[in-house]
Amino acid sequence: MEKTDWKRIGWLTAATLVLGAIIGACAGLLTLLLYGVEYVMLGFIESEFIPGAFTVPAVRRIASVTLGLGVAGVIWYLLRTKTEKVPSVKKAVNGGRMPFWQTIVHVVLQIFIVGSGASIGREVAPRELGAMLAQRFCDIFHIGDGEGDAHGVLDRRMVVAVAAGAGLGGVYNAPLAGMFFAVEILLVDVTLEKVAFGLGMSATAAFVATAIKGEHMFYDIGAMQMNSTPSLMLFALLCGTACGVVGALFRKGSQWAESHKPTGRSLMWQMPIAGLVTGLVSIVVPQVMGNGRAAAQLGFSTFIPETADTSGAAQSAASTAASPWTFLAGSDGAPGSVVNAGTPLELNRLWMLLGVLALTFVAKALVTLMTIRSGASGGVLQPGIALGSTLGTMLGLLWLFVFPVDSVTACALIGAAALLSASQQAPLMAMCLVMELTEAPIEFFVPVGMAVAASAFVSSGLLRRLS
Repeated sequence: MEKTDWKRIGWLTAATLVLGAIIGACAGLLTLLLYGVEYVMLGFIESEFIPGAFTVPAVRRIASVTLGLGVAGVIWYLLRTKTEKVPSVKKAVNGGRMPFWQTIVHVVLQIFIVGSGASIGREVAPRELGAMLAQRFCDIFHIGDGEGDAHGVLDRRMVVAVAAGAGLGGVYNAPLAGMFFAVEILLVDVTLEKVAFGLGMSATAAFVATAIKGEHMFYDIGAMQMNSTPSLMLFALLCGTACGVVGALFRKGSQWAESHKPTGRSLMWQMPIAGLVTGLVSIVVPQVMGNGRAAAQLGFSTFIPETADTSGAAQSAASTAASPWTFLAGSDGAPGSVVNAGTPLELNRLWMLLGVLALTFVAKALVTLMTIRSGASGGVLQPGIALGSTLGTMLGLLWLFVFPVDSVTACALIGAAALLSASQQAPLMAMCLVMELTEAPIEFFVPVGMAVAASAFVSSGLLRRLS
């Protein structure tokens, strides 16, 4: 019989509760920092009531994102050329040392550019901070710092990966996604111990972060049908296939942009130019700004009342008022507005809706890749959800002509999870993150799971051919 390793049990418990709580506190503070930057730079704070910079004057949008990326470009140039470089989370898991103050500056800059309107995700920042804190935790407990301590090295790798996942779980109140990010993407090793450890730390981080930043609805899917249908299962299969192709291409595009980042002085002029282009695009497509929340909500808020009697979908007055379609329609919100989605689906209006969604999809994809290519650091989780939501909505609008029993919002939900699965090559993490962010009814795990499975299968095959 093996002797119980009480020391190991002790530091595992401490990591779960103490390290998880510290990471959660940092995730909550990073969220408050984002809100503060948005308020100073753009004059608004994103919420379920205002999902994007729709009410911000165009001139301020341009100035904010240009200034934000310009300042970040100078600091990143100094950080990357004059000091110790900050490795990626994957490199940190495999032993790369994350310097203390450089990591903090790097993390804050990511939140700063997203708050100023840059089109890139903010989820890398809490993951990097979690990984850095985990390395210091391991130093304190002397985990994996001895010569020839192979078991300790594996433990250290696990702690750093789980802590990075806890950062994700804390900032989005998504403990399942945080756990799956650690075991599915970073460790690529799903064991009972790693799942339990990851879920415990992510849940702790999410609880503490929520106590600091508050519990708010991230995506409003109130216009979704009440129950799943057989036709929705068929849609999930078809949509998952389409999202598998698009998600694989987006993954290749983001990898190309990442590998072609400027490394010298050109960083200081390429980033402000990317900001200027983002601001100019936002004159026509304001939902392109930020981490993707506004663009994704555009898809989730698309509501066609013709299906209300059959699908059970209904849009409340509060949801209608906070819908990006309402903001895009202008102050009058007249029924004749090109972008008003709250009217019966007619052929001419269908093309108008598809046009806005297609423009959002293309703009978000291109501007995000341009931002990464210019030298900015950040993630593509939220941009991936935005692309999937808009693509799923476009397919859903066409689907309604054949199966009006389904709601467009359900189609957007399926598309968001499926494209994220393909772009991240992490079906479990993608499915859980989208379901947690939308607080979707648990029965929709079935069609979402079908779409994610199809997407993962198609994208993995396509990526092998493209590699």
